[in-house]
Amino acid sequence: MHYRSFGKTGLKVSLLGMGCMRLPFKDENDGSQGVNREKAYELIRYAVDNGVNYFDTAYSYHAHDSEAVLGEALAEGGRRKNVHIVTKQPFGAMTTQADIRRNLENTLKKLRTDYIDVYLLHCIMQPFWPEIQKREIFAEFEKFKAEGLIKHIGFSYHGQFPTFKEVAERYPWEMCLIQQNLLDVNKEVTEQAIYTAHKNGLAIAIMEPLRGGGLCQAPKPVAAVYDSFPIKRTATEWALRHLTNYPEIGTLVSGVNTLDQLKENIAICSHPDMVAGCLDDGEKALIVSARKAYESIVTNPCTGCNYCVPCPHDVDIPGAFRLYNDGHRFENFDQPRRSYMFSRRGGRGANKCTHCGICIPKCPQEINIPKELQVAHEALDGWEE
Repeated sequence: MHYRSFGKTGLKVSLLGMGCMRLPFKDENDGSQGVNREKAYELIRYAVDNGVNYFDTAYSYHAHDSEAVLGEALAEGGRRKNVHIVTKQPFGAMTTQADIRRNLENTLKKLRTDYIDVYLLHCIMQPFWPEIQKREIFAEFEKFKAEGLIKHIGFSYHGQFPTFKEVAERYPWEMCLIQQNLLDVNKEVTEQAIYTAHKNGLAIAIMEPLRGGGLCQAPKPVAAVYDSFPIKRTATEWALRHLTNYPEIGTLVSGVNTLDQLKENIAICSHPDMVAGCLDDGEKALIVSARKAYESIVTNPCTGCNYCVPCPHDVDIPGAFRLYNDGHRFENFDQPRRSYMFSRRGGRGANKCTHCGICIPKCPQEINIPKELQVAHEALDGWEE
């Protein structure tokens, strides 16, 4: 495993970071889905034992259970001392100033630790930024740092570059978590955010390096591009190499949910040549061609982050978009339509959308969700058996 300096934090972090937003599920007795703890423990402990020292979670992930699962997994064998824990508190959970401390204290208990390596203000988006400044959230975090409850302060951000630049330069943050991948070079915060963050001394962690797993399976047009290159690599490796090439980036946070995925990611990020500047001009040109091939396929930009749910009408928004995208990426809608039939019969189909619009401001990708749900429903509906 390769390790990189992490901005002005002074930390050394593994090139591959493990995200804990997509831990494996199991069905509960009440019909709901909870984290499959045994499988999650296996993933987390395997990651630690094989060089991963950066773990990303958040207050709200997995219905407020992700932090507890991570803490439980790291408690065995004293693994906590070998890793850096990065977790986040969302602005939406800070109803009062007292809530900010209360939420942190609960997080520390769940993680079974007396300090957090980097504590992030979670998911800053342009509509919330003015109120965040009024509430002096950063000052509250500074108090926690002075008390030794957190070591470093950062933020995660979804949105466009102008507001990101304003946020990054507003306070002496030490780290930022941003979305980038080979499809988002000119989207989200854009490539420019990487350079701006680095210029301001911020450690940089990348979320969605594989676009919610979507970049791991190359559709035919993209596969043809990759196959044309003399050096043969998987779609996953090309996506991770694209980001590894940036010397400014500290770690790539991959949200795995199977051991095979984790092993593949660790193997890729342990290759001797997985270092800054790993791409030559021909490889960079190949990735540009792959991006154009991806963009030629009409898909929905949903990453499955689940910020849009629960829907007041119980529409499975991420599920509908995932099935719609799968149909396009795999160039076959049979299985997505069959799966959608069960969702629709369970009362969770996109046809239940009332266009209330509550989901729209919650979406980090700025998707017009009601409109795109209608598109997805028209493409997926019709399978009966």
